[in-house]
Amino acid sequence: MSRKNQRWRRSVIKLLPLWSRSFLLIKNWFTGCFFIGLFSLVACHNQPAEKIERTNFDYIKPITGANEVIAAGVVEKGEVLISYSDCYTCHKLNERSVGPAFKDIAKRYPTNKIYIEMLARKVIKGGSRSWGYPVMSPHPTLVLEDAKMMTAYILSLKE
Repeated sequence: MSRKNQRWRRSVIKLLPLWSRSFLLIKNWFTGCFFIGLFSLVACHNQPAEKIERTNFDYIKPITGANEVIAAGVVEKGEVLISYSDCYTCHKLNERSVGPAFKDIAKRYPTNKIYIEMLARKVIKGGSRSWGYPVMSPHPTLVLEDAKMMTAYILSLKE
C-alpha cells in the first residue's frame, strides 16, 4: 500500500467513531421524540371537554336603608350635568357597559343624603371593586355639589 492510501485510511478510521457516535445520538433523539409523541396521544383521550354551566348571579347587592324624596330641580340639574360630562363613555342607562348601568346603581343604593354624599366623593376620587374589576377613573375637577346632583339623578332612577 502506498503512503497516500495509508493516510487516507487513517483519516477515515479517525472520523468513523465520531460519525457513529453522532448517529447514535440522533437515533436516540428520534426514538425519544417518538415515545413522547406516542405518550401524549395516549394520554389525550380525545374526548370532548365537559361543558361548564355558569350560574347567573345577581351582581347587584342591594343595601338596605330608608329612601328619601329628592327635589325635582336637583334631579334635572344632575341629568344635565351627566349629559355634559364623560359618564356615558363607561355607563349606560339600562344596560351594563364598562361600568354598571345607572339603573343598577340606583337599585343597589338607598336614596338618602348619606349615600348621595358617599357616591359623589367616589365619583371625584375614582373607585374600584364595587362592581367587579372595572376601575372608575377619578374626576378631580368636578365640584362636590355638582357630583351630589349627578348622583342624586342616578339614585332617582329607581323603579
